[in-house]
Amino acid sequence: MIGAGNHPFEEDIAMAHTPALAATPLCDLLGCRLPLVLAGMGGVARAELVAAVSAFGGLGILGMVREPLALIEREVAQVRGRTDRPFGVNLIPSGTARALLRSQVDLCIDLRVPVVELFWDIDEAVIDRLRAAGIVVVHQVGTAQEALHAQAAGAHAIIAQGVEAGGHVRGRQPLMQLLPEVLGCVDVPVAAAGGLADGRDVGRVLALGAQAAVLGTALMMTTESFAHEVHKQRLVQARAADVLLTEDFHVNWPPLAAVRVLPNAVTRGERGDPFTGERQVIGEEEGRPIYCFSTDSPLRSMTGELEAMALYAGLGVGRIDDIVPAAERLERIAQGAAAHLRLLADAPPALSSPVCYAAQVQQGEHAALAGELRRLLAAERAAARAVFETWRQAPEVRLRQRLQPLLAAQARACGVLVRALRSVDVLPDAQAPRRPAAPGRVDALAQARHALRAQWEALLPRLDAALAAEGRQALAACALALDELAHDLPQA
Repeated sequence: MIGAGNHPFEEDIAMAHTPALAATPLCDLLGCRLPLVLAGMGGVARAELVAAVSAFGGLGILGMVREPLALIEREVAQVRGRTDRPFGVNLIPSGTARALLRSQVDLCIDLRVPVVELFWDIDEAVIDRLRAAGIVVVHQVGTAQEALHAQAAGAHAIIAQGVEAGGHVRGRQPLMQLLPEVLGCVDVPVAAAGGLADGRDVGRVLALGAQAAVLGTALMMTTESFAHEVHKQRLVQARAADVLLTEDFHVNWPPLAAVRVLPNAVTRGERGDPFTGERQVIGEEEGRPIYCFSTDSPLRSMTGELEAMALYAGLGVGRIDDIVPAAERLERIAQGAAAHLRLLADAPPALSSPVCYAAQVQQGEHAALAGELRRLLAAERAAARAVFETWRQAPEVRLRQRLQPLLAAQARACGVLVRALRSVDVLPDAQAPRRPAAPGRVDALAQARHALRAQWEALLPRLDAALAAEGRQALAACALALDELAHDLPQA
């Protein structure tokens, strides 16, 4: 656990609320008391907001993508001036010039930043350097395959980002589909992100097995947020139906990167084609020009055509209609999540028989089913890692491309098993001992899947109809992917 001391600024905040949510193993790893994490939003997540979240008991993360070293050093110092609690720094390797990235990593190490969050492409060298320095590395991903990659590269924890998220969106799966797949595929702790706006949202992802909830838009809409007031007021007025996914805001970011934003002149096509023509300056920040179609969102420090900048928003925006202090927002969310979890815990079990001892009988049946589900999940997880290692070490692009559908199908199977475990009120083993993962030939992968299918066939009749149907679909997808792989690459 990352150590934390006392600080005058945080004592009043800590006394103002009673923690309503239990800490998780991920909280222990990060050094926070509550499973609530501030998304490392570039520009928006500055020292005032980060300190407020950490002082409350969550984990604040500074959004420092492409920022100069002097700004990072200043923001870190300001966080430490406000709270002694742990915090993090968000960096985006693929969105940062290599020389600057090296210097940013060096600075985080020199400043002894407790946690670094990474996003977008997985940079194994950066993860190695941070881990070697004793920094906890958290990587945000958009697919189960990326989660396996981040884990193999050495990330201590994963953030599964659903397509509902505001700002840059990595994957295209809804969070409640992606989360169980990631939970099923990796051993490290997993947090959930994407459209989480209130306590019920947070309670749902914690109930599914996430060990923390990552909050973006909900905390952008706070008094401490560094977002410009123009942006905040647009968020207050917005509905979920207003929000859209676009690639129009692309300057300063890798190509083909979608962002979720509120509509404006750019998204309506009134500023021309985002990918042709000369760059237009639409604002400035302390002497730095802000270009139309850039990834910059309006900040307190900016002037110019603020409405034409990227107005980031997640799909949860329609359920928030005010700007309040971060502690007040977090208190509402924590209390709401705790109430939702209590509601789930107090729900009476559905009995299949009114006989006197039916509850005890069903508990025994659930325990036996849970044991078999856990064993099958461990086997599926090992199989997924074997396919991933085959993909990772594949010498040909074509083989990698053909392995991806199999990986996706196996992730679906893992996700079904996680949801089946939750249906009998059992969590998947978050940190079970890893089975050795080694790449395999197509015939070996097919043999492993044949053995797994036999275990599935024994379990499917004992699952509810909806889960059984999804399980059969996942098995069919695995079989199809293997057949296509064997047909196209018989010697792989």
